[in-house]
Amino acid sequence: MACDPREAALALHRFGFGPRSGSIEAIAADSRGALLAELERPNAGQIANADLTSSSAANRAVFEYNAARAANGKRERLRREAAAQVAMQNAGAEAAMEAKPDAPAPAANQPDAVPLPRQLFRKEAKAHFDAAINCEIGLVERLVWFWSNHFCVNADATVMAGGYEREAIRPHVLGRFSDMLLAVEGHPAMLLYLNNEQSIGPGSVAGINRDRGLNENLAREILELHTLGVRTVYTQTDVTNFAKVLTGWTILPTASDPDHGGEFVFLGRAHEPGAQTVVGNTYTDGGVGQGRAVLADLARHPATAKHVATKLARHFIADDPPPALVDRLTQRFLDTDGDLKEVTAALVAAPESWGPEQAKIKRPGEWIVAALRATGEPGEIVRILQAQALLGEPLWRPPAPKGFSDDNAAWVDGLGQRLEIANAFAHREGLGHEPEAVMDAALGPLASAETRRAVTRAESRPQALTLLLMAPEFQRR
Repeated sequence: MACDPREAALALHRFGFGPRSGSIEAIAADSRGALLAELERPNAGQIANADLTSSSAANRAVFEYNAARAANGKRERLRREAAAQVAMQNAGAEAAMEAKPDAPAPAANQPDAVPLPRQLFRKEAKAHFDAAINCEIGLVERLVWFWSNHFCVNADATVMAGGYEREAIRPHVLGRFSDMLLAVEGHPAMLLYLNNEQSIGPGSVAGINRDRGLNENLAREILELHTLGVRTVYTQTDVTNFAKVLTGWTILPTASDPDHGGEFVFLGRAHEPGAQTVVGNTYTDGGVGQGRAVLADLARHPATAKHVATKLARHFIADDPPPALVDRLTQRFLDTDGDLKEVTAALVAAPESWGPEQAKIKRPGEWIVAALRATGEPGEIVRILQAQALLGEPLWRPPAPKGFSDDNAAWVDGLGQRLEIANAFAHREGLGHEPEAVMDAALGPLASAETRRAVTRAESRPQALTLLLMAPEFQRR
């Protein structure tokens, strides 16, 4: 096969996280084959890091940490109040005023220490970004990011967001959609985010005794966002019935279960009894199996195949993806029973995926990782997180259950802020890099004549690096 550096550079930007030094040359002989080979790599998409705890263990640790903080604060307040009383008895009101009993308690035993929830978040975030920065091409990591956004949770609602990505997304990113769907919908992070741990069947034992009822959030988002798509084949009655099916899907209470708190549990006494009809199919009451059966059918529904195919094509190829590509991916999804590796391989093999136009703007996280890969800089996790948040894509904090937008319009307005971040990065790191060498490594034949002139004529290395990172062909994929 003829060597094609241009297609190789395009492949690395469009399907990966951008080139590293030598990447373009490494795959130029067969860039499409290199992408497909990454799908076959053993343990692709997995993170082996003994320093990362399970999501439920993190949940329990943070609960204990917060309880200890509250106790320490109360203990300190009582100590100060006692000291104030002694001062009042021994020296009168003036001494009591000096004791300042209402002064705020220290935030922790070590006031300058990073709080445990932030420590856990940063560890998970570092593992998340290191996997993208250090990968050979990045197709599988891009898929992890795509599915993590499709099935998003919010770190403001649960400390389990990082563990959720490792436990529910990564193991299934090249497996069957039905397996991923079951893993994410039963994960404690999703149950907490969409309030299903509070949902009780009105006709269940718990519902009758506690006079509490249904929460439809999880059922609605599964139908609308995760599977069938907005305004497709389901009705409000389907949402309500599916919510009844999912009652009893909850988590063990952390306060009363120090060993397993925060883990999934099916609570039969909270489950709405009886058969339910969802999207034309009737499901007998089989406890937790009733919900699993609905999810299995939703995973195989033609509307789900079309929804997933459209989102994949929009993410990788164009805001308005070619209908022929969407149809091809939809059919591959149906033919393989939702085999996501096969659907991805069909995306890579499709001629519509290789148009020369770089039609998609990189999302902030993708652009940050591309800059680090291009320069060979490892990145510092706090700076990465701050930059991504400033650019409107705070890690694991989507604005709504729909996740972050994959449309260019959502990111155009933030390009000015990217200039500020690129400039700061270039002045911090740029003196150690030869800009033209970075340009050749990062863009190769994609670099336009205008970009080459701007970089070579820049007044300083930092200015040249800034111009490179802001070049249209670097901003897009």
